[in-house]
Amino acid sequence: MSALTSVILPVFIVLAFGYVSTWRGYFTDTGIDALMKFTQGFAIPCLLFQAIASLDLGQNFELPLLLSFYLGALAGFGIGTFGARLLFGRSWEDSVAIGFVGLFSNSLLLGLPITERAYGGDALSANFAIIAMHAPFCYAVGITTMEAVKARGESLVKLPAKVLRAMFRNALIVGISLGFIFNITGLPLPEVLSDALGLIVRAALPVALFGLGGVLYRYRPEGDMRAILFIVSISLILHPVVTFGLGHWNDLSDQALRSAVITAAMAPGVNAYLFANMYGNARRVAASAVLIGTGLSIFTTALWINILP
Repeated sequence: MSALTSVILPVFIVLAFGYVSTWRGYFTDTGIDALMKFTQGFAIPCLLFQAIASLDLGQNFELPLLLSFYLGALAGFGIGTFGARLLFGRSWEDSVAIGFVGLFSNSLLLGLPITERAYGGDALSANFAIIAMHAPFCYAVGITTMEAVKARGESLVKLPAKVLRAMFRNALIVGISLGFIFNITGLPLPEVLSDALGLIVRAALPVALFGLGGVLYRYRPEGDMRAILFIVSISLILHPVVTFGLGHWNDLSDQALRSAVITAAMAPGVNAYLFANMYGNARRVAASAVLIGTGLSIFTTALWINILP
């Protein structure tokens, strides 16, 4: 109960403020869209740039850590995709969009603040290592699979170019890429620019959480409940269970195991809906899964915090 009240609830209360403010009309859809554009298109890319530019790549980019998390994510994507096809008779395009919900956990807006509140700011190095690969990996898997499905019977020669174009239109990937460039080359960032960046970064997570509440109000559940609960179960149960098992098998440190499992246990991120919307497939399932999964993750995350060392 202490984990629920002291660690998780403050994060969800900020999210609830955004939800209620939008519900009661204090924030319009236009205002929420502006907040999300600021955070996802500017503030969070700045946060990722700053974190990765200063990250010790040799120490934090451990292959066992990344394998534990991303094999769990791939398991969610595969079972989500084939489950949607075989259990619910969805088209292959719909099935890939549903599988993407099980692939893309909310590592930024929920994973970071919950890990920080549970274990402190010094515990985030492994989170940033996971996040650095998260958007590039998930979009590469999702876009490649969707484009291959859509191109059934056609030449796949143009597929790599399509995937790269779609990925590098994403501001998160641009921020991550620039962070790697500064990290590897050792380019210095002027102190005045670093201080300005710090001001923006401090606003990123709270504003994003508030905006996410407004987004979730917009996408209230409608129909397809069996498919929604199926993919939410994969996201909240299968992914962290696989990550937990692989983390123990790979003998991860306590800190790395906590970051990997807590991140894996997060609800599907808004990017799951954005992916479905980009292709026009399974949008209702994706949006409702984000909302329901976010609500249920209050309890599943508290359980994992109590289980982890």
